[in-house]
Amino acid sequence: MATRRERFDQLQTEMRACRQCLAAGYFVVPPAITKGKLSAKIMTIGQAPGVTEVEALRPFNAGSGRRLFQWLEQAGIDEDWFRRTQYMTAVTKCFPGKNPAGGGDRVPSRTEQLLCRPFLEEELALVRPKLIIPIGRLAIQRYFSPEIPLEELIGTDAEINGVWVVPLPHPSGASRWHQIESNRKRIDKAIKLIAKHYKRLFPEGVKTKKRASA
Repeated sequence: MATRRERFDQLQTEMRACRQCLAAGYFVVPPAITKGKLSAKIMTIGQAPGVTEVEALRPFNAGSGRRLFQWLEQAGIDEDWFRRTQYMTAVTKCFPGKNPAGGGDRVPSRTEQLLCRPFLEEELALVRPKLIIPIGRLAIQRYFSPEIPLEELIGTDAEINGVWVVPLPHPSGASRWHQIESNRKRIDKAIKLIAKHYKRLFPEGVKTKKRASA
């Protein structure tokens, strides 16, 4: 039987080799884009990679990533340290292409989400994060009812099955939600909650310049 480490490595290979959505007729752009360590205590879950993420082979690489890490840095979290030591994934793993109607990338279909779900479930089971940050409506809906508006969720946290969850809105420039002043105040509350959990998980702080082992 494979060890947890061996299975984690196998899973990364399987995700990058997966072509199920292409076989189902969805013109996604592989490979799967995930990044991080088995030992991570914090996991971010986005919607899906963008085109620059495919080019750079890392999650939240471009404008959305800059805004996301601006938020996390306000919580005291160093981007370089986070990328090296924590875990970043998404509801669907491959770039879904641009929205034919304009306004950013295409939202992955329900079928694509279902095809990718076993990967996400196993990532969660293997990594065993202590804090999950779902980013954007698609990821947030895994933990909260889609009937609850973002205005009621952003700025709150919840303990779900023993894991703390702090939702964030999608940081995309195509989104107007985080540009509204009242919503920025909600984001500030979410950042403070993330900071609280970060300090709880890493009470002695972190050495951002030291390479972390798995």
